[in-house]
Amino acid sequence: GLRLMSVHVITQRSDTVEVATIRYSDDNGRTWGEETEWTMRFEASGGTGRRHFWGGYLDKRTDRFISLWNEGVLPTDHPLEGMRHWAMHYAVSEDGGRTELFREQIIHEGDAYDETHHLPGVTKGKNCVMVGDRGQVPFTRSDGVILFPVQSTPTGPDGDYHNPGKGFTYTDCMMLKGVWREDGRLSWTSSERVIGDPTRTTRGLIEPTIAELNDGSILMVMRASNDVMTEWPAHKWMSFSRDGGDTWTEATLWTYEDSEAFYSPSACSQLIPHSNGKLYWMGNICGENPRGNRPRYPLVLGEVEQDSGLLIRESVTIVDDRQPGESERLTLSNFHAREDRETGDILVFLPRFFVDGDDREDRFTADLIQIRIAVA
Repeated sequence: GLRLMSVHVITQRSDTVEVATIRYSDDNGRTWGEETEWTMRFEASGGTGRRHFWGGYLDKRTDRFISLWNEGVLPTDHPLEGMRHWAMHYAVSEDGGRTELFREQIIHEGDAYDETHHLPGVTKGKNCVMVGDRGQVPFTRSDGVILFPVQSTPTGPDGDYHNPGKGFTYTDCMMLKGVWREDGRLSWTSSERVIGDPTRTTRGLIEPTIAELNDGSILMVMRASNDVMTEWPAHKWMSFSRDGGDTWTEATLWTYEDSEAFYSPSACSQLIPHSNGKLYWMGNICGENPRGNRPRYPLVLGEVEQDSGLLIRESVTIVDDRQPGESERLTLSNFHAREDRETGDILVFLPRFFVDGDDREDRFTADLIQIRIAVA
């Protein structure tokens, strides 16, 4: 119906948050109930406990609401320690998130897995699995299986986190697959990894977003980076699954429908299936080769051709851009988009970071804005 959950977080440094503020609306956001806070930093043995709340996903087949978040214990509370310690957790609610039936870690089915060795090739203290940004929206297959796109740090010959690129971090992409059990929990398995080429992307493949195409195959679009190696061309990458998300094609450049690749910074993006039958993509496209994360403008919306899975060049429209007097360091990223159930408009929520050019590690002040886009 018209019930909504709103989540915003307070962050004081990159890649960790301090508190999540949650509120609910029964009338499509016209009015909101009282706010509750969920502390994202907690006491833990062996270091500092940290959570990063992604938000939630409504499984329309069962009307169950799934909350998802990263959680880990960071030995010295340094954000990069998450590369070895993040694990995914989830909760299930039958009243839109207001009350939860349980909270638990996502652990692969089978006796070989536990809270430490929780997925194939993933062990706490060695490497991690996590959600990166809000564009990683799950979807439910026609057979009821829930697919959740995530990223995971790879390991080297010694079994420890391995960064084969030259960038800040390095990850592969993969899929978590949830099947409902009779007790209301999900039984989890995982797909094979989608692996980047470290000679073409310095940070591997990051923050996958997924959608189903006309033939039932699944498109995955991924962030990459030319961080450090700024002479490399920076693009988005794609992979396809023909078996429901278990196996994936080799990652290649994501292009316009005429096969020409476009420049895109190392930033999140989101595939947006719409009730009008179209599939949209939102992200950043640059006129010239970006340098790592920048520039993260303009923010654009375009339509995806649903036979090929490629972006329709003529459909790409600028949603927001750097304005006169604004800093070159402006960031139009870390957004989330959804369809308004009453109007069909696409609503985009984002902070306009670093408008004045001050991007110090401890300076994340920004206004949160909503952009409303009418689509035909």
